Amino acid sequence: MLFNSYEFILLFLPVTILGFHLSSRLGSQRSPIFWLITVSFFFYGWWNPSYLLLLFLSIGLNYVLGQALNQAYISEDEKRGKLLLILGAIFNLGLIGYYKYFNFFVDNINAFAKTEFNIAQIILPLGISFYTFQQISYLIDSLEGETQHYRFLDYCLFVTFFPQLIAGPIVNHSEMMPQFSKQSKFGLNQEDIAVGLSIFSMGLFKKVILADQIALYSTPVFNAANQGVLLSMPEAWMGALAYTMQIYFDFSGYSDMAIGAARLFGIKLPLNFNSPYKAINIIDFWGRWHMTLTRFLTRYLYNPISLNFSRRRMKQGKSLIKRGVGTFEAFIELIAAPTVITMFLAGLWHGAGWQYIVFGFLHGFYLTINHGWHMLLKSRGYNLKKVNWLGQRIGQGITFLAVVVAMVFFRAPSVDNAMTVIASMLGSNGFVLTDGAIFPNILFPDNKVGLMGLAALMVVVFYFPNTQQWMARFEPGLNFDPIYELQNNPRWLTTLWKNSEWRPTVKWAGLTSAIAITAFLGLSQISEFIYFQF
Repeated sequence: MLFNSYEFILLFLPVTILGFHLSSRLGSQRSPIFWLITVSFFFYGWWNPSYLLLLFLSIGLNYVLGQALNQAYISEDEKRGKLLLILGAIFNLGLIGYYKYFNFFVDNINAFAKTEFNIAQIILPLGISFYTFQQISYLIDSLEGETQHYRFLDYCLFVTFFPQLIAGPIVNHSEMMPQFSKQSKFGLNQEDIAVGLSIFSMGLFKKVILADQIALYSTPVFNAANQGVLLSMPEAWMGALAYTMQIYFDFSGYSDMAIGAARLFGIKLPLNFNSPYKAINIIDFWGRWHMTLTRFLTRYLYNPISLNFSRRRMKQGKSLIKRGVGTFEAFIELIAAPTVITMFLAGLWHGAGWQYIVFGFLHGFYLTINHGWHMLLKSRGYNLKKVNWLGQRIGQGITFLAVVVAMVFFRAPSVDNAMTVIASMLGSNGFVLTDGAIFPNILFPDNKVGLMGLAALMVVVFYFPNTQQWMARFEPGLNFDPIYELQNNPRWLTTLWKNSEWRPTVKWAGLTSAIAITAFLGLSQISEFIYFQF
């Protein structure tokens, strides 16, 4: 079931809210938890009920493994704990490997070995990458004794809570379980409803009015390139920039809708999207884009890999990098190699295709260069926290261009298609833009106006506050600093935005209603979120 659908907005959400209210008033203290679990399973099963069995199996087995890991921690049986963790990792990664990558693996075997293995297309279960990663982190933390005293119902809701079940954020037990265990917290609250509906409406507007409409200028470009059409340089850039804006508002819209839907029930989700195109370097970008994935990869993949390299160097009697200064060899082993490995796996996580792997490698390369540049500056006494306005703008421009290039691979159906688009962006097919040659005249009267529309969206992306900043007075999500992104703006603009923050007033109620109605009226063509089936 999609957030941007009539059945969700007109049926599922109202019924869920009503049932939540009645269960909190008439039932036991655990009734609201049970109700949310029930509707979350219904929400998941709406797409394909048969995959509910897989979700049941995953939850049940991981909870039992978590309890066993806790017992191993209490009894200090390290060997048994590591064995259980390995079995849990094999089970969880095996599920992803089979459903997400088995067809990809067989297709590549056939291509390289000239074989003809023929298997049926395996349908990817919704949200498997998200709920599996959540449970892997739960098992790892269970080995350290961090998940003791969690009840099964709370664990079920931690995995299945419908706002974040399909496309994240990837939540951690430490930030969700305490919210579930507070019995007095459950019940409808006027502030939560007002804040939740406002955030949800803003997200719906981003998805329906902005992301889906700007897709009219990205999809034809990649389709044309895939059909062998020679794109001009402006056409290729329009398509690449349009997709860069499309995925921004699509992902931002989903994140807002997830946070808003959760807030209706008094539950705060962690921030997952924080104006990434305002980033002044690629390290900053990954601190803002898919933030919970970055957090997961850093804690459970990058750090262990880097620590393993560090231990190996220490055994060999080699020095580590200290104070930003070190040998080239140490930089490669402790930073570059863990970064590239992590981003390779991040790219593969995004999809079973070589274009996603290239996307991951590109960002691994970007991050390695960024870390190396910072180390060089630190070694020469530069204070990275005191970059002037011009330096920030240059960094922001370079970062954005690097992201646009990587996004071409993320969007393209193949590496060849992506290379064709990038070659056109570099001018391989000329510079003439022919109105109506590729783009449908639906969103804008002609392509020149389309470019103006793209420019307007880029102004919004670079200079306007995000939804969380509008809602900053009411703590819209976990792990959010409302001041951070506004510091790079001119003082007068920062003052303007601060004075226009959302408040429970008649003016804001009218504006929010207008946003919601406009978005709802645009639901005539339902489209999936880009991160819908990962």
